[in-house]
Amino acid sequence: MAEINLFLIFLGSIGFDLLVGDPRFVIHPVQVIGFYIKKISDYLINNYGESKNILFWGGLFVAISTTGMSFGLGKLIELSYMQSRNNFFGLLIFFGLSSCIASRSLISSVKEIAELIEHQEINDKNKRIIKEKVQRIVSRDVGSSSIEHLLRSSTESLTENSVDGIFGPLFWIFIGIIFMKFSIYLPGPLSLGFSYKAISTLDSMIGYKYDFFKYLGFFSAKIEDFFTFVPSRIVLVTLPLVSAKVKDYGSIIKKSYLDGKKYDSPNAGISEAIFAYISNIKLGGKSKYRNKIIEKPTINVNGDNCTEEKIKLICQLILRLQFLWIIIFALIFFIISSLF
Repeated sequence: MAEINLFLIFLGSIGFDLLVGDPRFVIHPVQVIGFYIKKISDYLINNYGESKNILFWGGLFVAISTTGMSFGLGKLIELSYMQSRNNFFGLLIFFGLSSCIASRSLISSVKEIAELIEHQEINDKNKRIIKEKVQRIVSRDVGSSSIEHLLRSSTESLTENSVDGIFGPLFWIFIGIIFMKFSIYLPGPLSLGFSYKAISTLDSMIGYKYDFFKYLGFFSAKIEDFFTFVPSRIVLVTLPLVSAKVKDYGSIIKKSYLDGKKYDSPNAGISEAIFAYISNIKLGGKSKYRNKIIEKPTINVNGDNCTEEKIKLICQLILRLQFLWIIIFALIFFIISSLF
């Protein structure tokens, strides 16, 4: 019965995220995680920036401590709820799970950028505002970007972060619900959800391949690659099912996989590619990172340029896929419940 309650809380948290998003009056767990990562990372860089070994092993400490504290907090709340059935701890799980999923915030931020580009006069003031909004969601430098590049940057962020911010957390939260069916002491939905959020935040803050971060963020990047590997591939094989190109299922997956695996990241290219082929857009190409031009492999070379309509289509695909996953999760959950 308790596991069913957890599953219902999980469903409610998804609905809350879609309808409300992250309440501004509440401190988001990512803010706390980010504060800790920044403080420890700045200390290591400022005091031991010349030592590759200290940065390397210090990065391992940052990764383990951040993930461990996130997991521990989630597990404590889960155990408190399962042992007491207190509604207060149920609410903590509800809001905690909702904070792990970023559907509304991710979709609304990218759609806002697209609408500004498509419906506002592009003068110097508006272009500066658009660049500021794009810079908040990407790691590349967009200070000198064209409107076309701003749309592509936003679309690449949307397609890549749909896995990190939506489908990755959904997958691990569901795995936690299944685990809790067998023992309350196994990793649960909140402990795995918080852990994945910590791993994703670590990767986005220090998981780079330049300067100090090449050593400091090595473990964070590898851990994120590992925990996102399965969710990204499930997105690859399920996204065509909610699209108009389901008839080309095999061909779409093959092309997406071949283009996606050209990227250094084992996951980012895969998630970008499947969205690119289904919405028929071209992604990849030149981008500026810390005054250095880096050219990523082109995905779907014959695709169209990114536009507001393409971004709206991708947002619809994300929502459709989210509902498909919920249906699949529900079926798996009730099958397992009937067997055990």
